[in-house]
Amino acid sequence: MEDLKGKVVLVTGASSGIGAAAALAFAARGACVAIHFHQRAAQAQAILEGVLTCGTDGAVFQADVQDTAELARLASEVQQHFGRIDILVNNAGGFVQRVALMQASDQLIDTIFHVNARSMLALSRHVVPMMRQQGGGCIINVTSQAARSGGSPGAGLYSSSKGYVNTLTRALAKELVADRIRVNAVSPGVIDTPIHDGHTSAALLDQLRAGIPMGRLGSAGECSGAILFLASEQLASYVTGQIIEVNGGSVMP
Repeated sequence: MEDLKGKVVLVTGASSGIGAAAALAFAARGACVAIHFHQRAAQAQAILEGVLTCGTDGAVFQADVQDTAELARLASEVQQHFGRIDILVNNAGGFVQRVALMQASDQLIDTIFHVNARSMLALSRHVVPMMRQQGGGCIINVTSQAARSGGSPGAGLYSSSKGYVNTLTRALAKELVADRIRVNAVSPGVIDTPIHDGHTSAALLDQLRAGIPMGRLGSAGECSGAILFLASEQLASYVTGQIIEVNGGSVMP
């Protein structure tokens, strides 16, 4: 993946989990990495140190992805720092709260949608004009196998928001193909990351693990290969509008 050297990559939600693993994987291949975080400043700084250890450039940027104005500021600050944005990894998201759909308030529906779905479109809306001026780019959305399965108990709002991300990925790919901007998604299964902290009990994780043909949870690093592949023009120049499942065989579309 020599073509990733020197590319500027913005990874949202990069202070932990899949985002952190992706940031370090890009840095290991010579890319310059913009590390976005919301509240985990110390963890983001630790990821930055890992990026810099790879001998490439990196910087940390704070923003609340629920706030469209802050996403506009994020895109502007990254462009000002690095001069361009070649690759956008829309990774930020989370369960927020497990609740039965029939018990979900309007406020919770809005919050989960804004965190997991609207944020990806809003940030893309500010990054795409930059990519157009550069002559192209790449957007990778992180969705979930829950978009296909409906999710585990209490995760109906989360899985529904990720269903939006799947459709958004395909629609945006069609809209931006003439601008030489490829849009794809990676769809993780049950991954052992902090997304489950406070939301998924040990008993539920055991139940989910039992349904995975590989017999184990995935790791954040195991999602990085698919993200790097989609980001690479050398390997994926003819790939757009696709969703790559990374789930140990638990969902086989």
